[in-house]
Amino acid sequence: MNSSNLPTVSVVVIAYNDAGLVGEAVSSALAQGPVVTEVIAVNDASSDGTARVLDELAAVHPRLKVVHRTENSGGCGTPRNDGIAAASGRYVLFLDSDDVLPPGAADALVRTAEEHGAPVTVGAAVRRELPLRHDVPWMPGLHTSGEVIERPVDRPDLVRDTLCVNKLYARAFLEEHDLRFPDGRFIYEDFVFTARVLAAAPRIAVTGELVYVWHVRRSAAQVSISLDRKDVGNWRSRIEAHRTAAGILAEASPVLGSACRVKFLEYDLRMYLRELGRDPEYQAAWWTLTREYVATFPEADIESAAAHARWIVSLLRASATPPADVERLTRLAAEPPRLLPPYATGPTGAPVWSEELPVELVGLSGLPVDELPVTVDAEPAGRSAVRIRVHDLYGRLAEAGPVTAQLSFVPRAGGAAVLAQPVELHPATDGGWAAVLPFRLADLAVTGRRQGLRRMQAWNVGVGVRCADGSSVFTSLRPRGRLLRRRALPSSRYGVLLAQPYRTGAGALALRLAPGAEGALYLVRNRLDRARAGRGADRP
Repeated sequence: MNSSNLPTVSVVVIAYNDAGLVGEAVSSALAQGPVVTEVIAVNDASSDGTARVLDELAAVHPRLKVVHRTENSGGCGTPRNDGIAAASGRYVLFLDSDDVLPPGAADALVRTAEEHGAPVTVGAAVRRELPLRHDVPWMPGLHTSGEVIERPVDRPDLVRDTLCVNKLYARAFLEEHDLRFPDGRFIYEDFVFTARVLAAAPRIAVTGELVYVWHVRRSAAQVSISLDRKDVGNWRSRIEAHRTAAGILAEASPVLGSACRVKFLEYDLRMYLRELGRDPEYQAAWWTLTREYVATFPEADIESAAAHARWIVSLLRASATPPADVERLTRLAAEPPRLLPPYATGPTGAPVWSEELPVELVGLSGLPVDELPVTVDAEPAGRSAVRIRVHDLYGRLAEAGPVTAQLSFVPRAGGAAVLAQPVELHPATDGGWAAVLPFRLADLAVTGRRQGLRRMQAWNVGVGVRCADGSSVFTSLRPRGRLLRRRALPSSRYGVLLAQPYRTGAGALALRLAPGAEGALYLVRNRLDRARAGRGADRP
């Protein structure tokens, strides 16, 4: 069956004050070919040139239909509902005005839907960090290409994928179950819509094709709703959206409701906690909101969460205000989680959070080695090596017997990790284990070029520790001392290699490499642009 014979798709594009970007979004939908019978662009009463851009495009492209709202709805739900009401295609696909559909997305989704008779079809999505074009996969590993899920209750972890834009919906399914988004200014409307979809118990088919590119512009003058976290109102909105979604799912299936609450503890809570910042007023308000909401969770759901999420809940319960070492707590919320020293014990010898807040870290003694929140410090050891120190964790690593450490460089844009040679660990004089690991930046830059990384390369730097009992643990590095100094290195291949180690928002070591004069100039300009936009130098 060729594309011209496939059932038709209506692509609903929503736009508000996005004249500079909406044209690219609409063009990416029109470029899907004949499988897209219409593109319905809903202008949510924009006050810039969005209406003009859309009308000019519609005059050239008969498949583009423009709906102009006379009053701004305040959110994304109402314009999407308007688009559903105006759609005539057999399937509906959603697109935001600042994102794009990659070539062949609609075709891949429709073919999969038709092959399996599925009213909901899901494909791969990436978050593309601009302007550097780093692609971060959305929920990697959650879906398997070719998979068909007969009922969402068979795969409760589906509640973790709250996006609506990486999915194709049969319009008859939406109408049969009266599936719509929350109207008005309702932030995180995807949470509620997705919960309503899953509660309707559709068959869900999966295609492995990339079907959505979500553009992330953190330095934009007006960031997207999900990135606008300057005050606690965003977190309050997310909690309310989650509360509504969990209620919908619990009514349809206790299993799905429970999975939704566990997801909140393991994902939403940790994501916001690791970005908590240092504003004491924000911290206090965030802590109170979170504490009150988590208090409504059934104990069984808390016990079902991962150990580090359970410890965070225990700390929330134990203290009415953020602890003095709240920054240490943000590192426990990182991915992978890291529990920074000092390591305190309670009266019975059990591991506790701290002497000031002796909350027991229940279950730590039984965690597998690969789940231990190990901390590894790194400091410079000359120009081409780092000295690491692996901290023990209440004797758990000592039991396994650390033998070697191996640096790992993972491209932030996605791709295969680059592994250095393992190096033997030795007991450190002040506890734990130590080693000096080669940090060959020129070789790494060459490998990056072979992987398609050109003017600027960005790498997450991690370390794997292998133990005598056959177990191993992988974690990120905590930069110490003068490790974060930028340096220009002579290179026989590139002339100059500019290296800029930096600390991520989660406190982990990452690295930017700019091979050659062009790359170095690009990195410097990017740093200046970020500074002008008011962003710190610690985030990629």
